[in-house]
Amino acid sequence: MVKFINGGVTAPKGFKASGVHCGIRKNKTKKDLALIVSEKECDAAAVYTQNLVYGAPITVTRNNIADGKARAVICNSGIANTCNADGVEKAELMCSLAADALNLKPTDFVVASTGVIGKPIDIEPIKNGLPQLVSELSENGSSDAAEAIMTTDTVKKEFAVEFTLGGKVCKMGAISKGSGMIHPNMATMLCFITTDANIDSKMLKSALLEVVDDSFNMLSIDGDTSTNDTVAVLASGMAENERITNKNADYDTFVSALAALSEKLVKVMAKDGEGATKLVECQVEGAKTEEIAKASAKAVICSSLVKAAMFGADANWGRILCALGYAGVEIDVNKVEVRFKSEGGEILVCQNGVGVEFSEELAKEILVKDEIYILVNLNDGEFGAKAYGCDLTYDYVKINGDYRT
Repeated sequence: MVKFINGGVTAPKGFKASGVHCGIRKNKTKKDLALIVSEKECDAAAVYTQNLVYGAPITVTRNNIADGKARAVICNSGIANTCNADGVEKAELMCSLAADALNLKPTDFVVASTGVIGKPIDIEPIKNGLPQLVSELSENGSSDAAEAIMTTDTVKKEFAVEFTLGGKVCKMGAISKGSGMIHPNMATMLCFITTDANIDSKMLKSALLEVVDDSFNMLSIDGDTSTNDTVAVLASGMAENERITNKNADYDTFVSALAALSEKLVKVMAKDGEGATKLVECQVEGAKTEEIAKASAKAVICSSLVKAAMFGADANWGRILCALGYAGVEIDVNKVEVRFKSEGGEILVCQNGVGVEFSEELAKEILVKDEIYILVNLNDGEFGAKAYGCDLTYDYVKINGDYRT
């Protein structure tokens, strides 16, 4: 059984975190440098953006955790450290400076950056901010770290869960950032996960890939795959459960905990999409294959016209069928059924691929709520999938029209 608890990335044994304003961002009220540190060496795994243009921190992190080990995470916001001639050098320097401050090795670090692309990152603020960052490391520091990695996010994203492996109580916590430029392929945004479960790095990577595919990879805010996307997991082993080295019952429990935590993060990120006023979730069932279910759900969530209709509380189900039609997978439109659901109720709007009479008043009442479910039944098989997104508003254009300023 997986239970949600407080504490974020510092809920598991052995982890401390902090977040400060060091001066990368001009706004002194916004934290811009985060640190997460484990007492012990951790098994580590990560997945990254599949964008061919990717941030220098990804290159450095890949090299650092190639052996499946890590001790800490350092991350700045404000500048992405992407498309810069000295990017790798700067990312390595971030690791070196942090390592010196903590008496660790530079290769012990997962390093990440988020913010404006193409602008060189100034190391001096990071160097000057590290003493405070290290001095403020705390078992209660998850919230500060979560705040320090935010860019256009409007809410902090941190959660933790508790579960049992072989009679030992284990905990897992996470912080993430993501509000715009989110359309993943292997991973999305930045997400740092900690756990005190004892699990081999290969099994950790397997679990991460399994969960990412059904959660982070089913999230889309705006169809743009970012350059710096990273989801990294550190496992300290301090819960002292029997080490997970193969896919057994304990592995399945670990995957369930990771999946619950990831789905929670994904939903919060979808709802906090840039300018968004609503979480939109598409649930597809009755597909011939899992691939068809996922592609169909993702196509609906990614449709700008569907997103705009959700903003306007317009039950324009034709846009949903249109999206299903260009999803690139085989469906029988004559079997498709579509419903809208929220706290305001549930309504059938399409059956056997054609419209049915429905109350526009009830539909409006359903779609004005801030969490909308688009229910699609393909009536053609046993597979299903969920995809997560948000509505498309005027504010999205405003935010991205002057993002650099």
